[in-house]
Amino acid sequence: MVNSLANETSPYLRQHADNPVDWLPWGAEALERARREGKPILLSIGYAACHWCHVMAHESFEDPATAAVMNELFVNIKVDREERPDIDRIYQLAQQMLTGRGGGWPLTMFLLPQDQRPFFGGTYFPPEPRHGLPGFRDLLQHVARYHREHADELREPAAQVVAALERLNAGGHGTPDGADGSALALDATPLVRARAQLQHAFDAHWGGFSAAPKFPQPQFIARLMRDWHATATDETPDLHAMYMATLSLTRMAEGGLFDSLGGGFYRYCVDGEWQIPHFEKMLYDNAQLLASYAEAACATGEPLFRDVANRTADFLLSDMRAPDGAFYSSYDADSEGHEGRYYVWTPEAVQALLSAEEYAAFAPRHGLDGPANFEGEWHLQGVGTQPPDPLVESARAKLLAARRLRVAPGLDDKRLTSWNALTIRALAIAARSLDRTDCADAAQQGLQFLQTHHWRDGRLLATSAGGSARGMAFLDDYAFLADAILELCTVRFDAAALRFGGQLLDALLEHFSDRKSGGFYFTADDHETLITRPRSFSDDALPSGNGVALQVLQRYGYLLGEPRYLEAAERGLRAAWPQLGRDSLLHATLLGALEEYVHSPEFVILRGAGRDIEPWRRQLAKVYAPRRVVLAVPAESVDLPAALASKPALSERVSAYVCRGSVCSAPLHTLQLLAAELMGGASD
Repeated sequence: MVNSLANETSPYLRQHADNPVDWLPWGAEALERARREGKPILLSIGYAACHWCHVMAHESFEDPATAAVMNELFVNIKVDREERPDIDRIYQLAQQMLTGRGGGWPLTMFLLPQDQRPFFGGTYFPPEPRHGLPGFRDLLQHVARYHREHADELREPAAQVVAALERLNAGGHGTPDGADGSALALDATPLVRARAQLQHAFDAHWGGFSAAPKFPQPQFIARLMRDWHATATDETPDLHAMYMATLSLTRMAEGGLFDSLGGGFYRYCVDGEWQIPHFEKMLYDNAQLLASYAEAACATGEPLFRDVANRTADFLLSDMRAPDGAFYSSYDADSEGHEGRYYVWTPEAVQALLSAEEYAAFAPRHGLDGPANFEGEWHLQGVGTQPPDPLVESARAKLLAARRLRVAPGLDDKRLTSWNALTIRALAIAARSLDRTDCADAAQQGLQFLQTHHWRDGRLLATSAGGSARGMAFLDDYAFLADAILELCTVRFDAAALRFGGQLLDALLEHFSDRKSGGFYFTADDHETLITRPRSFSDDALPSGNGVALQVLQRYGYLLGEPRYLEAAERGLRAAWPQLGRDSLLHATLLGALEEYVHSPEFVILRGAGRDIEPWRRQLAKVYAPRRVVLAVPAESVDLPAALASKPALSERVSAYVCRGSVCSAPLHTLQLLAAELMGGASD
């Protein structure tokens, strides 16, 4: 027998379709049933690649006795947090408020049936009491009994949680006024504070910015590289900022976070030395880290960073890309019921596949000459910094071919707009920094997929699977995709794509704006009404949607001559200012928008025949310049935005225009003159 999840498109929800639990998807039917029956809601949130979600499912949701208790006492709702990040955001925060503990997945929340307000929750619960956690079946009975006997008493604390969420979503109220009633100026103070906080958090030996468990945190890497670049022409450049970024990138590549055979990165490491990962592979991690390593390769010329960036791009194109040009969401941590089984080896198994010479070269490079490091087996360590060795490369190829014959981890094949947008952006950066046309091709095809399948009647859809797109898109979807389009246009200019980016920003302004305070809500104004409307300026595993939106609004605003984009960006920064002052480091992406408010972005517009302007574009692409946008616009381009059409190609020569903010240079006709102009503005 199957439950109601059998009809869902989410692979995660379908994983639970044959549970004896009478699961329902989130929606009107489930919520009305709870109200009608007066039973509390048991809300379980997870995702397909989540190891502990699988553990709890096997221990409890597949157990007939536990399922019977759940079915008798609760209306049970299952949510894929990747399809419904709005629901996940709300109840993760609620769980932390109710319990004082950190969140995570699986998330287990108990809601009042009348209005979905939370009154108790947690994350993973074992079947029997252990490690200070109650047994799940006992917990179910206790929660249901308490709700039955004290329902009226639960309403007040549940209302207090919702009120706290409302205050949190409201955030700050903009910058205070000066004595004359005018708004105080936004300045670089939070940038300076965040730089000091990053140095304080930095692990000087192993890199990264925390103890175990250790996450990659690409937003911190990007922030430090921008800090270095902003001072690169000073008498005392901030070399330590670049050191912190590059040491972190090196340690991640050399350790166990990077898949040394198949390329790509795992989610995080359970230790502080980057040795043993949690083995799930997420699209959003690999997209962000591809951008990090490609930009670092461009900035430093370091062969290790170029190698890791190329291998990560190869992984995305070979393992994460669907035939339709979109990108899958994730690979599970588990295979054959065990975490990491697909990836680990024994020395004997490796020796059986390699020649003696290959093994002698490969083993010390990847840790096989040391003790077992994962449950009696060997998780191979990373690529190392030694020169390339043909024996090592042939060994990797043989082992990868053998690994592909194993039972592979489960694939979540849904296509998420926001994560695909991050990937399109990263591939555009890789195409530019690594000079890879296949990355540019893949980025263009990914954009075409989203525009064809996820864009309807002037609005985005959030996800698709099985050929069916669904779900109203969120702030991240619009902001990330507009950003990706602009990055792609720096590699292959496309006027139609740029217009699409403007349409995305117009929809963002119309449906997501906080018209009272500034900034943007996570959900649209016509989205399903939940217990609160999420609004956040801080980063999590993804860049802040508000941070990306405010930066990209400024860039499009200057590029297209759209004052309303610039005004919306400034209002958002003012709304976020109190939080930037209190918690600068939590807002690394937003700091990028602030930086480009304080120091306007730089645009280089190249006009001329395509064959003539392309060498100029490629030459400029060799330079890491995070506040610079280069567009090579062929003279024959039609239907250009007015601000670009006003910068024509003159005669038969290449014409280059350098614009800082809204001020543009006269046309420049040699690379030497262009280079001199760019160097002259390097300290601006």
